[in-house]
Amino acid sequence: MAMVRRLRAAAAPLARLRLGQIERRSYGSAAQLQYDYDDDYDYNESPSEMEDSLGSVSGRGVQWVVMGDPLTNRQMYAEKLSQLLKVPHISMGTLVRQELNPRSSLYKQIADAVNQGKLVPEEVIFGLLSKRLEEGFYRGETGFILDGIPRTRNQAEILDQVADIDLVLNFKSTEAYLQKKHLSHYQDIHSVSKLMNKPLEDYYKKQKKLLNFDVAGAPGETWQGLLAALHLQHMNALSSSQKLSV
Repeated sequence: MAMVRRLRAAAAPLARLRLGQIERRSYGSAAQLQYDYDDDYDYNESPSEMEDSLGSVSGRGVQWVVMGDPLTNRQMYAEKLSQLLKVPHISMGTLVRQELNPRSSLYKQIADAVNQGKLVPEEVIFGLLSKRLEEGFYRGETGFILDGIPRTRNQAEILDQVADIDLVLNFKSTEAYLQKKHLSHYQDIHSVSKLMNKPLEDYYKKQKKLLNFDVAGAPGETWQGLLAALHLQHMNALSSSQKLSV
């Protein structure tokens, strides 16, 4: 119930926010509704620190954020982690697209913003997120892997009013990865993405919640490296053995 109270408390002022109070950015054109919200592992972090950040609070599942380079196919890994850890993968892009339905009360507000190349207001974005988390709470969900938000430090600060984030998994693409995938022509996008993510990375690094992970190889190799970075190999092995025994 404590989480529900926090959700409602956070959602109420967000609904009244004006443009001067929060910056309406990062949710623009129709192309952005594809949400490329979908890098390197910090080996200086000790196993005990990793266990503290990865371990969920007693009685609930993990509450993680995935962010980083849109060229890393991070949504796929977020979905795989979701299945492994038995928590929902909540995509902000999906939540917004679901409201692009004429029967939705938010349809006109979102559609007008998209069609005019303007930004979907952040109070709408966080209203949708708060609603999704509250619905999940009443369905018995105790955790989540959040994808597509936050995109800015301002959004991260608002998110902290809504949920207790355990870990922020930051996917980064290496030069070798870009060359192997013939994505070198996206280098400018890659550089801009790194620059835009820097304030957000600094915010979560200060909170000791940031885990950088480099995507350098094929999906299978990357998945195994991700499991190792997160100390989840045992869970993957158990999941695989259970599937074989079914």
